[in-house]
Amino acid sequence: MSAALSPLLEAVTDLERAWADADAASDLSRDQLIAVNDHIGAVRRRLDAVQSAVAAAIAHESRAELGPDSLAKQQGYRNTAQLIAATTGSSTGDAARLVKVGEATAPRSDLLGAPRPPKYPAVQAALAAGSLTAAASDLIIAMLERVRVRIPRSRLDAVERDLCTRAAALSLDEVRRLVTRTEAMLEPERLEQREEERRAQRSLTMFERDGNLHISLITPVEEGAPIKAAIDGHVSAQFAARKDSPDPDADRRTVAMMRADALAAICAHVTGCDNERMPLNGATVIVRVNLEDLEAGSGCGTIDGVDQPISITAVRRMAASGGVIPCVLGTDGEILDWGREKRLFTAAQKLALAERDGGCAMCGLPPSMTKAHHLRWWMRDAGPTDLRNGVLLCETCHHRVHDNGWEIRIENPPGAGGGRGGSGARGGRGTGVYVGAKVWFIPPAFVDPARTPRLGGRARWDAAA
Repeated sequence: MSAALSPLLEAVTDLERAWADADAASDLSRDQLIAVNDHIGAVRRRLDAVQSAVAAAIAHESRAELGPDSLAKQQGYRNTAQLIAATTGSSTGDAARLVKVGEATAPRSDLLGAPRPPKYPAVQAALAAGSLTAAASDLIIAMLERVRVRIPRSRLDAVERDLCTRAAALSLDEVRRLVTRTEAMLEPERLEQREEERRAQRSLTMFERDGNLHISLITPVEEGAPIKAAIDGHVSAQFAARKDSPDPDADRRTVAMMRADALAAICAHVTGCDNERMPLNGATVIVRVNLEDLEAGSGCGTIDGVDQPISITAVRRMAASGGVIPCVLGTDGEILDWGREKRLFTAAQKLALAERDGGCAMCGLPPSMTKAHHLRWWMRDAGPTDLRNGVLLCETCHHRVHDNGWEIRIENPPGAGGGRGGSGARGGRGTGVYVGAKVWFIPPAFVDPARTPRLGGRARWDAAA
């Protein structure tokens, strides 16, 4: 058996074993469905490793200097991407990405023919181990290519290893967020330049067709954040009203429909309102920045619910606007705990939890779509309404945790005190959460017999670049 194909064949064998004797997917038990789905993911990652290597080899045999002897041209195609796309049923863009990943992770040789390691050895190792897909590898490689001429090699290697380790447990959307934030941390001085370029591209077009008004908006994230917050706040209120309605199924609108209705309602309010400011409860934009970066005028900040980091200049500009709360993070947390004096978490506590969790700590929805929940329940466990006993969860994940027996643990950074188990206080009850704390979700035994903790919260995609 070929060494290159051995991991793929083993993954296929594991998939066949998990499928057992079922004739169709509908015949699989719940446990089998989960196992089969896991093995399908393993097969896909193993296949990506093989396919990217083959794509790089085809590209090598189709290089321009071969002229009419190019493999792609001999097969009747203009280039490698067209050949691969036609034979795999993918797009030329997907095929080109496979080639790029294959070339970046293929073994090399110097001018004398001596072997050299791949251009990105950590990505190659993760791809070969089946922990990264080709799509995730492409995101990491593309970012490293953009910054490699300006970042010292030693730091670039460390970032590559860190990204590969973190990305192994993330979805592709989360990998994209991780890569975006890492690049901003590596080159914060370039953020302002890119913001000016994006601002020059801003536009809003409107036209009528078939009785509908079509609106297309392009705007920098810092300027679009209030728009997003207002619409999301309106939609969240509609979901709450739907839940409390005597007939929850009466409102059959999709989220896209609710967003369109929200924009129409907000604009109608503006045109008919005599006040200069429009009341939008819950439509708050929160900008977060480290105190040292703010004072030095360097680094970057983030907007809750937005993946793209922003420059310090943009942070200062937004902080001067109405409806924006600047959250400046110092060394120690603010005293925000209430013990057993309050049943519900306060708005200030939720802002502090949003810094640690980044939104729903389990699925990543923005803070505006979450509520603060007790780790130790208020009634059953007499749990206090303290930050160390709180976590942000959306409604769906809240039910998933409580109905299915998941556990949540908070791990503070070294030296912060409290360790695991949810303790977040320094010197007793009363201190705020720690920015570097990690939220871990412990699945029930029927989901994972080993009950392996799964990292949640902001720590999943906030890399220390």
